[in-house]
Amino acid sequence: MISGAQPKVLLTQNEDGNLQLDKAFENIFGKEQNPNYKLVRERDGLTKTSLAIKWLEFDEEGKYKADFQEVAIGRSLLMSPFGPSFTWQTTSVTEIVEQREDYIKFNTENSTYELFVLSK
Repeated sequence: MISGAQPKVLLTQNEDGNLQLDKAFENIFGKEQNPNYKLVRERDGLTKTSLAIKWLEFDEEGKYKADFQEVAIGRSLLMSPFGPSFTWQTTSVTEIVEQREDYIKFNTENSTYELFVLSK
């Protein structure tokens, strides 16, 4: 290593398309938490993961109204982190195709998704 130069923080991408931290970076700054949810878009296999989710409801003008822990027609899925920078948000749910304790398949205004609960 050149004196005064700092090592680079490296990211790699695994087979599922998720970013992983370099092992040296993980050792210095802590372990990355394992995601609790995985969302897969049917048409192209786009995959997103998050630690938490919320189902958002909007009023007639499209403004935020409330958030819930349960899926319902008209709600939009938001994946953590919550705030100005979030992992993913779907358009409003138009149909719940299948729902189990650890899985939901649903249609939105423009896509079909599968949401897997990896752990709670």
